[in-house]
Amino acid sequence: MDLVLEAADRHLLTPYDYPAGCPEAEPCRQLLSLFVITNLGALVLYLLFGTLSYYFIFDHELKKHPQFLENQVSREISYALRSLPWISVPTVALFFAEVRGYSKLYDNIEDSPYGWSGVFLSMLSFLFFTDMGIYWIHRGLHHKLFYKRFHKPHHLWKIATPFASHAFHPVDGFMQSLPYHIYPFLFPLHKVTYLGLYIFVNVWTISIHDGDYRVPRPLRHIINGSAHHTDHHLYFDYNYGQYFTLWDKIGGSYKSPTSFEGKGPHDYLRKLREKDPGAPNSIGASKKDPGASNGTVASKTE
Repeated sequence: MDLVLEAADRHLLTPYDYPAGCPEAEPCRQLLSLFVITNLGALVLYLLFGTLSYYFIFDHELKKHPQFLENQVSREISYALRSLPWISVPTVALFFAEVRGYSKLYDNIEDSPYGWSGVFLSMLSFLFFTDMGIYWIHRGLHHKLFYKRFHKPHHLWKIATPFASHAFHPVDGFMQSLPYHIYPFLFPLHKVTYLGLYIFVNVWTISIHDGDYRVPRPLRHIINGSAHHTDHHLYFDYNYGQYFTLWDKIGGSYKSPTSFEGKGPHDYLRKLREKDPGAPNSIGASKKDPGASNGTVASKTE
């Protein structure tokens, strides 16, 4: 994060916001700059990639599904925009620790004893480490002690759009991002690689909410994609993973996506049309009732 901080301080913030006598290494200045950068970066990633995904990938036919809520897209965006600044507060504290040199981030490939192979291996270990961490944190958030207070708001969106990707309660959003921030304090990681991975995980989070269930057949039960995560929103007790299905299989929470078996949301819509071709788009349960029965009944635990 110090690469972004340095660039922003020199080319954007310094000429306009800070007095000439305020050094770049001053802690209060770094904290303020990190808060601004983190919030602007989160907004850009969320709105840019969320919008691209919504208009070019998301199947808008899913908005006709009975469990798609009234004004859902605007509600998702509104919830995310209210939560992101609060999520950024503890995130900035961790970024500040990185900038102050407490992490194992390094600047040059030569600083790694393993060179480029070390960079490649660190990318793989980052994905597997964070996938494991998110699985257990996510599963823990489904416990009755935490679910209603922190994680239930994200499950309002049974048929999610890309804009649901960051529509979390602030505690929920930060806890599920914690493995990303912990990793560079435990393992060496190239700074540019970390920045690239940070962008990647935000885009991936959007992608598993985009309603595009296509996955290469050999990877269908390995990669945790949108089909898996859709069933997580619909059935509650399954598919907690982020990138892979490994920990769901180890933890006994793996569910083969219904969309791969001809029983997913698109199939339900098709059956509705076949049953009554002349019915309006709102056929079925009320769009105001997220728990209405439609052949995809969520767990009563919810």
